[in-house]
Amino acid sequence: MTIKEARMEAGLSRAEMSRQFKIPIRTLENWDNGVNHPPEWAEILIVEKLNWIKEHKETGKQ
Repeated sequence: MTIKEARMEAGLSRAEMSRQFKIPIRTLENWDNGVNHPPEWAEILIVEKLNWIKEHKETGKQ
C-alpha cells in the first residue's frame, strides 16, 4: 500500500496529513505524483501510522 492509498483510506487530505505529520505539503504532492519517493523505511512507518488512524476513526477510539 502506498502512502497516498493509506492517506485516502484514513480520510485525510494532503493538508491534514501535512499538519499532523509535519511533512511539507509539496513533499506529499511529489510522493503522490511519483515525482519523488520517500525512503522505504519511512514509507513503512507512515503507512502503519495512517492505518492506525483509520482503525481508530472506525472504532471511535482516541
